[in-house]
Amino acid sequence: MTPRLLLALALWSGCLSCRGEEGTPSQPQVQCWAARYPVAVDCSWTLPWAPNRTTATSFIATYRLGVAAQGESRPCLQPVPETPRCSIPDIQLFSAVPYVLNVTAVHPAGARSTFVPFVPERIIKPDPPEGVRLSPLAGRQLQVQWEPPRSWPFPEIFSLKYWIRYRRHGAMHFRQVGPVEATSLILKFVRPRARYFVQVAAQDLTDSGELSDWSPPAVTLTAPGK
Repeated sequence: MTPRLLLALALWSGCLSCRGEEGTPSQPQVQCWAARYPVAVDCSWTLPWAPNRTTATSFIATYRLGVAAQGESRPCLQPVPETPRCSIPDIQLFSAVPYVLNVTAVHPAGARSTFVPFVPERIIKPDPPEGVRLSPLAGRQLQVQWEPPRSWPFPEIFSLKYWIRYRRHGAMHFRQVGPVEATSLILKFVRPRARYFVQVAAQDLTDSGELSDWSPPAVTLTAPGK
């Protein structure tokens, strides 16, 4: 256990005995995701709003590999202690044991901790694909092209697959196609002279984790005629 964490726990136990739990900070609500797999896992957290809190809260973020208490704790990298986010570098791939992140909110009135276990492969969520563009083609076709998210470090090694959804202006629902491993797709039988909205989402090729958010919509003002 690091000296900073020992200090935080000492503050917590000491202040609880003299002031009660009302003055302590709220327990951090933590979320971790691997948008930069396998380079790093990024985590962020929030504190439920407390109307009587007037002093800034700092955070101590550490992690270890494995749930055993004797595991070595390392710092989860923060820009400054007040920053509600951190990064875990050098992820061990396909580990048989989970990582455990410990985020402690430290306030003059005390401290509160949250422990979050995770397996990196289960929290993979790429950022949305970028540069989605549309090119009308002859024969009632529409070409969609895009690039992998720049935050995804090695798309040639850790490949992504993609889903495409599109909707004609005035239609109630999207149509969806995929997955495809290429970074382009031709939509066929689009309506002539109609306006289309197209979005693309990405996921790890092996189905690890979850689908990214959808990209901002690309719009074509006129689809090809006959």
